[in-house]
Amino acid sequence: MKNTLILGLAIITVLFSCTTDDTSDIVINDNSTVNNNSGGETPSDDCIFLSGTYIEDLTLDANNCYKVNGSLIMAEGTTLTIPAGMTLEALAAGANVYIAISQGAQIIANGTASNPIVLTSDAAAPSAGDWGGLILLGKAPINSVTGTSTSTSEIASLPFGGTDATDNSGSLRYVRVEYSGGAADGQSENNGFSFYGVGSGTSVEYIQAFEGKDDGIEFFGGTVNASYVSVVNAQDDSIDWTEGYTGTITNAYVKHGVDHDKGIEADGFNTDFSNAAGYYSKPTVTNLTIIGLGSATGNEAIRLRAGTQGIFNNVLIQGFEEGFDLDGDAGDSPTGAGVISGDLSVTNVTFTDVTLNMKNDTAEIFTEAEFISGNGNGTGTDYATWGASWTVE
Repeated sequence: MKNTLILGLAIITVLFSCTTDDTSDIVINDNSTVNNNSGGETPSDDCIFLSGTYIEDLTLDANNCYKVNGSLIMAEGTTLTIPAGMTLEALAAGANVYIAISQGAQIIANGTASNPIVLTSDAAAPSAGDWGGLILLGKAPINSVTGTSTSTSEIASLPFGGTDATDNSGSLRYVRVEYSGGAADGQSENNGFSFYGVGSGTSVEYIQAFEGKDDGIEFFGGTVNASYVSVVNAQDDSIDWTEGYTGTITNAYVKHGVDHDKGIEADGFNTDFSNAAGYYSKPTVTNLTIIGLGSATGNEAIRLRAGTQGIFNNVLIQGFEEGFDLDGDAGDSPTGAGVISGDLSVTNVTFTDVTLNMKNDTAEIFTEAEFISGNGNGTGTDYATWGASWTVE
């Protein structure tokens, strides 16, 4: 049975979700009925189905079972609150099953080391790409547009970007996203965590992307700072940035599975659009460990391209043919110029089972010593300590 409810009424035994109508106003249309035959399987417990666009706060109850069965979008001015220790399942339908926090909305998901929050597939035997992932969209600067203009996310077609570097999209703490990467909108694959123009007022620490079909974590511009970041078995790039990302990444651990691409793929701007604002990505990455599958696999640990800049401190790279691969030109993608100017550099790094420390495919001529200092001094991050108990491998 379907019941139309106003969000904010007490949830007792009624199950709900929401969609939008064809008018300019967002309304809630309840679709989440008790369903004991989802996908031909009978759940052991009745779950509250969550999907559609919410125009009021949504606070999940630790005593209830929930399942994301479509695109769950929090509209501007709303807050999604997920309690510590909750496992929130998503329908293993791949396309169009994701959670999106719009510009001006917030997510409060604060787990603990002993009670992390887990966003995962509902499949009995889950696998990468079962569902989408978690998307945050903010009002911080991006370089694909200028001023107060916004861009549109490839997932959910929602606006992001702006002029508020300190914009606050909420808090993520001890949150793990598993088996993400399902193709949304019928084409684009989700990441585990997608940060679109997210501002530095957002708290992001102790997050893990596990067994994702696309990137583990991607930053589309913005200024958000992320600490204690784990990406294990991402089938595309583990950490990705583009569109002028200028935040910090502190204490990051990457481990490759059999299917993978780069440990980090870094773009100064989105080459599918433009660098309208005229600046490049320049994050600071401190305490980084990337574990590959061995130098014989012919892979790159870190690819720097499209004019990206960045300051890397205390890096450990193990098991790659190439440590750093720099690509660029003398025009719109001056990656090599960043090395010459000191805006792209590596300090204190250790290479283990790495054939070539640096490959220069830019328009500039520079030595390895001009790009890398303190070779042999890197220890990476202490993942055994901060990743204990709440992460999986």
